[in-house]
Amino acid sequence: MDSAASEKSIIALDSWLKTPAGVYVRAWEQACLDDMTADIFGFNAVQVGLPQIDALAANRMPNKWQAATRATELDPQQLAAGGKQIAVALDFAELPFASQSLDLVVLPHVLEFAAEPHQVLREVERVLIPEGQVIIIGFNPASLWGVRQGLRRVTRSPYLPVAGEFISMPRMKDWLKLLNLGVTRSHFGCYAPPCRTAHWLGRFAFMENAGKRWWPYLGAVYMVHAVKRVKGMTLIGPAWNKKAAKAPQAVPATNRK
Repeated sequence: MDSAASEKSIIALDSWLKTPAGVYVRAWEQACLDDMTADIFGFNAVQVGLPQIDALAANRMPNKWQAATRATELDPQQLAAGGKQIAVALDFAELPFASQSLDLVVLPHVLEFAAEPHQVLREVERVLIPEGQVIIIGFNPASLWGVRQGLRRVTRSPYLPVAGEFISMPRMKDWLKLLNLGVTRSHFGCYAPPCRTAHWLGRFAFMENAGKRWWPYLGAVYMVHAVKRVKGMTLIGPAWNKKAAKAPQAVPATNRK
């Protein structure tokens, strides 16, 4: 998939997100992101693509950016209200940030529609500080939606944007491991069948709790949280010897009252 095709794919996803199924997905993703990012601290965070979701709404970092390949797809007033700045990239495989400068990067449905998903991940690893964090959102091919999408040649009616190359959770974890991005937690959601109307999606709302309990890995969407591990990095702490272990720990001056 070249960059032009990738651009068309992202535009197709933009249109799909306005459908009842897209609204359903966005609601779950927003709630999950709010819960996951609220307690991630640091100074600099960036959301790459998909401005229809405010991935950093609940995050309290002082510097937040929205990266996009087209400035025209961003609403400056909306970004200003959310405390975010605009960062335009010609390609998400070349992010306009210095190496080791970001504490958090969020990739909502970016890798599955990227021309070079591996390179995008390498860029994320480059711009993250040691112990920096990344959150990735993707469609789960091992779900009812994934099966429905696989039958598109028979039904001639795709449920999801056809140009996306959906990546399984195990495969995603392998990619992250190769870049020393250690997965700390993951979530699945959107267990309703691939219905096209809000009415029928609502009728299957009960499957959300049932899916979490009985078939947790079969949600239509997943979210992965990983941390950048740096080999050879030593955390500063007390000397771990018997003599030091018996001595009382010093209290930092900033914590004294």
